[in-house]
Order: sequence, then C-alpha cells, then structure tokens
Amino acid sequence: MTKRRLAAFFLVIALSASSSALLSSHLQAQQADNRAKQIGGKFMCMCSCNQVLTQCNHVGCTTSASMLKHLDEAVARGESETEITSGFVQEFGTKVYAEPPKSGLSLVAWSLPTIYLLLGTLLVVFVIWKWRRVMPRAATVSAVRGISAQDLERARRRVTQETED
Repeated sequence: MTKRRLAAFFLVIALSASSSALLSSHLQAQQADNRAKQIGGKFMCMCSCNQVLTQCNHVGCTTSASMLKHLDEAVARGESETEITSGFVQEFGTKVYAEPPKSGLSLVAWSLPTIYLLLGTLLVVFVIWKWRRVMPRAATVSAVRGISAQDLERARRRVTQETED
C-alpha cells in the first residue's frame, strides 16, 4: 500500500512539473505573439493597401505574410524594438511607419496644426477686439456726417406720413 501511495505521489509531482513547463512555454509563446502584434501595429503593410501591418486583410497579400514572418523571427531572436524598427526602415524606407517619428522635420509637421490653431484663435480675438473698439464710433455716425437733429426729425415725420397710406 505504501509503495502505491509513493508511486502516486511521484506521478502527481511529475505531472505537475510537466504541466508547469508546458504552461510556461505557452505563456512565453503568447507573450512573444503579443509583442509581435504590438510592434507590428507600428508599421504599414507595403502592399499598397494603406493598412496597418497586423490588420492587413488584403486578399492574397504576400507582402504582409512575409513582413509578419520577418517580424516574428526578429521577436523570436530577442531583438529589441529599435533593432526591429531600424531593420524595417532599412528594408522598406520611412514609409513603413504607421505613425511618423516625432523628431526632426516630422516634429515640425506634428506641431504645425497646433500652431495654426493658436494663431487663428489669436487672429479672431484680435479682429473682434478691433471691431468692438470701432463700434461706439458707428453710433455717432449722424453727428459725423453733419445731419442735424431738425433734419432727422423732419425725415422721420415724412417717413411716417408716407407710410400711413
């Protein structure tokens, strides 16, 4: 009876060790797949479908398949994200980026919409401010043009007479 219990105990330990190793290898494969998807999401597919590499659904696209294979191999080798990115840029050029890098001339391109928005807002505020300063002068237009109060009253009476009919 003791030998059976001892054999069962060793069997349970062996099974748990093998399942633990199997589970850890599955987790490592899943982490590598997630890392490849995360890095691949930063690249465009070069088959001219204008889609992100990991989301290319172009029927019969051999370009995305080869790019994803290249990416998976680089992740399996343990290359860093910058090494993988530089490899893709070297092979396909800077058009491989799904989002241009925020440095150099690209940084200027990223910041111009914000600058234009601020300048446009300042221009609108300035124009409104100028218009508000000019408005009080518009109320005194009759005095500037030389219309006397008597002429204005006479014109109002005439308008009233003509519109009574």
